[in-house]
Amino acid sequence: MATKGKRLRAAYEGLDRNAAFDVAEAVTMIKERAKAKFDETVEVAMNLGVDPRHADQMVRGVVSLPHGTGKTVRVAVFAKADKAEEAKAAGADVVGAEDLMAEVQAGTINFDRCIATPDMMGVVGRLGKILGPRGLMPNPKLGTVTPNVADAVKAAKAGQVQFRVEKAGIIHGGVGRVSFSDEQLAENIHAFVDAIIKAKPTGAKGTYVKKISISSTMGPGLRLNVSSVATPV
Repeated sequence: MATKGKRLRAAYEGLDRNAAFDVAEAVTMIKERAKAKFDETVEVAMNLGVDPRHADQMVRGVVSLPHGTGKTVRVAVFAKADKAEEAKAAGADVVGAEDLMAEVQAGTINFDRCIATPDMMGVVGRLGKILGPRGLMPNPKLGTVTPNVADAVKAAKAGQVQFRVEKAGIIHGGVGRVSFSDEQLAENIHAFVDAIIKAKPTGAKGTYVKKISISSTMGPGLRLNVSSVATPV
């Protein structure tokens, strides 16, 4: 813990924590201060003017980042017969039906994204209390309940990111690695922020995007100038 604290203090040296930076400048600074021995994830956090306790202020969706996330995503698909074969051919890591349900019920969850064909929701529905809290429950609004399993698997593998606002009105997601180029990270950040703005709920009043910041896994957080990312709503 002491080493982590020392590293973080060093990363903050020379930074004005109250300043707001343009995206390009912030990305460069984040990469310069990422000193961990692994390829750190770059994350975006947004403070939104919503209260997700109200249904008409929920912000949820999915976005395909132009340069992916740099993370290997393990995909499970609930499907049978031809759809199961399509999922396997598209690169799904785990494919099954009642047998896969039994594995999940037994506590074996070796996947990061879960997709299901519509006819399998009777089976998947029994796993709601297990998959739901982990954010893995298939949802037609997110494109994870679909007859087009091959397309859904490929999108998940290519770096599709799901997002959902938390109780405090904060939404965050990984948008790449520090090993990405500055341009790749900037484009991914723009895509992520644009998706959140387009997902503005009907019940949101006043300022929708209050604050945006970026950080690396072990590095400092930098506040972004909102106008440099997207037009405020």
